[in-house]
Amino acid sequence: MTTHYDPPTTGHGAAADWGPPPTAPPRGPQAGEPRQPFVRRLWRGRPEDPRWVRPALLGLLATTLVLYVYNLSASGYANSFYSAAVQAGSRSWKAFFFGSLDAGNAITVDKPPASLWPMELSVRVFGLDSWAILAPEVLMGVATVAVVYAAVRRRFSPVAGLTAGAVLALTPVAALMFRFNNPDAMLALLMSVACYLVVRGLEDGRTKWLVWAGVAIGFAFLAKTLQAFLILPALAVVYAVCAPVPLRKRFGQLAAATLALVVSGGWWVAVVELWPASSRPYIGGSQNNSFLELTFGYNGLGRLNGEETGSVGGGGGGAGGSGMWGETGWDRMFNSEIGGQISWLLPSALILLVAGLVATRKARRTSVTRASFLVWGGSLLMTTVVFSYMAGIFHQYYTVALAPYLAAVVGMGAGLLWERRRQPWASIALAASVVAAAAWGYVLLNRTPDYLPWLKWLVLVGGLIAALGLVFAGRISRRLALGAAAVGLVAALAGPTAYTLSTLQEGHTGSIVTAGPAGASMMGGRGGGPGGGMRGGFGGGMPGGQGQRNQQGQQGNGFPGGGFGGGAATQPGQQGQRNGNGFGFPGGRTGEGGMGGAGGVGGLLNGASVSSEAEKLLAEDASKYTWVAASVGSQNAAGYQLATGDPVMAIGGFNGTDPSPTPAQFKKYVEEGRIHYFIAGGGMGGGNGGSASQISSWVQSTFKKVTVGSATFYDLTRKASD
Repeated sequence: MTTHYDPPTTGHGAAADWGPPPTAPPRGPQAGEPRQPFVRRLWRGRPEDPRWVRPALLGLLATTLVLYVYNLSASGYANSFYSAAVQAGSRSWKAFFFGSLDAGNAITVDKPPASLWPMELSVRVFGLDSWAILAPEVLMGVATVAVVYAAVRRRFSPVAGLTAGAVLALTPVAALMFRFNNPDAMLALLMSVACYLVVRGLEDGRTKWLVWAGVAIGFAFLAKTLQAFLILPALAVVYAVCAPVPLRKRFGQLAAATLALVVSGGWWVAVVELWPASSRPYIGGSQNNSFLELTFGYNGLGRLNGEETGSVGGGGGGAGGSGMWGETGWDRMFNSEIGGQISWLLPSALILLVAGLVATRKARRTSVTRASFLVWGGSLLMTTVVFSYMAGIFHQYYTVALAPYLAAVVGMGAGLLWERRRQPWASIALAASVVAAAAWGYVLLNRTPDYLPWLKWLVLVGGLIAALGLVFAGRISRRLALGAAAVGLVAALAGPTAYTLSTLQEGHTGSIVTAGPAGASMMGGRGGGPGGGMRGGFGGGMPGGQGQRNQQGQQGNGFPGGGFGGGAATQPGQQGQRNGNGFGFPGGRTGEGGMGGAGGVGGLLNGASVSSEAEKLLAEDASKYTWVAASVGSQNAAGYQLATGDPVMAIGGFNGTDPSPTPAQFKKYVEEGRIHYFIAGGGMGGGNGGSASQISSWVQSTFKKVTVGSATFYDLTRKASD
């Protein structure tokens, strides 16, 4: 079979400035050539590369690693919800397989378990602590930077690859989520791998690359369900049109890749669905104990249309809509909620994507250079559109999924336009991308006027000066052109770098976290308005609730066990900070809380702060019970489980709204002596009449109340009349 490659790229100074043009994939050892030792090959890289290329790549990866591990333990257990599941999976292989929240296997988290597995293996080896939980996430971040570099370097230049890697590493939301224990880190890595493999398949038409891409997306599904499928249309269409093999074979390869996806992502689903429900944990987040229902409901179509049974609240409902999760519409990625997380270089990326497609418009159908823009750019556009209009639950940190695509497009576009800078349109487009980055950087920095107020002017002026030089990059000396490019790159990355460094300086806990300095992500929508940002609370109550709590978090608002308010720190030694009013959603700062339960002992969005007296109480005869305690809501249960190391049952799952266990099942557990205490407070509880509400009422009227500090327990082994 004849392999098709693009014609050599040309341009003034291309080889000298950026390395050899990408006329073919990396050259392997030729016949008769001795194979170099591994260490030498690792340090030297491609034989045709300048000697500085591989050390520069290793330096980029080492710098990313150092940045991401800096101050890592400040986040403690980060999201207690997932940390409790990690603790459970490190104790029980059954909990490991199913993704149970507790080692007693009462209920699972509301996601598949793949993202938990690396953390659970780490904790099995190193023990339960912040580093053991979060270090695997850091390594996934470094690996994602390496994958994006490799993908861009194959078709473009070393500097283009390094630029893409740096853009990814310095994106604020990436620095946040590659140091956090949500599923998004694994998702971003696997989706980057899938894009890389599809481009490899477009180079030579070999089936194995497409099959491995299907495997990567299948495992991404086991990390965060249907979000892994957002880019499938773009990847499939690009391969079907551009692959260098006959049309019939292209469709056969796509079918093989689909089969690989179904097998790699479906084996676990099949086991769970076929496993007798009575001998496995309840599927958290579902209303009928079905993972398929969870996938297509709460974690699927519900995220798009806002109809999420059992969730905290709905969404915007369309273009310009406004809901609990912010406004939807074409500009969502640029608004005050999202912009500082991801959008710094998004306008530039769109300009460079269009320029790249224009530059390759006359290339043959099988052009891998154009196909690379279509793969990464198509993934960027598909994900951006879905995020912009999804009406259901949406958090700012979801946008980390965009970071690899955006970084690759910026690296590819800048590299291609630099090589063609003697053409006036290319130099103007390159300059326009720098102006867009500088102007938008100024706008974003101006949203936090008290944070480095001088930086926005440096970004704006530096970017404009660089753009002026780049307009004439093909006519001035090479040294001046390189200087203009360097200034433009610094101006474009200065803003996100500052936000990234700010992110690294502080710990982040809870279920909703954001990157950047205080005030960088202001939540709009219901209850928004001045002062209603994520870090200061929503400023309004849930419908039917008071929306007010005192500093002790003891005022109720219609939810069982207490109202929405400031939670508490999840780690010993951390000081919880309450927001005082409104929702008190955590803004991603260490010790900030979520929707607290009575007495401030727990929260809907952050783990409980557990006193030493409470730990001592739960430790009494702990080995006699399957669960040392039960509590409404997963976060409340997680805080106690992490503090004691013993299983705690989460009644009703994350929100307290799942019908698990039923009142009858809970009473049976109590009669069998499998649960010692019931912890008052917790999550929403499903309102009056729900399982959690019925259980709470029965416990409070039947069993003896025990108060330890500000926390209230009910001893399920002692009747109230005793």
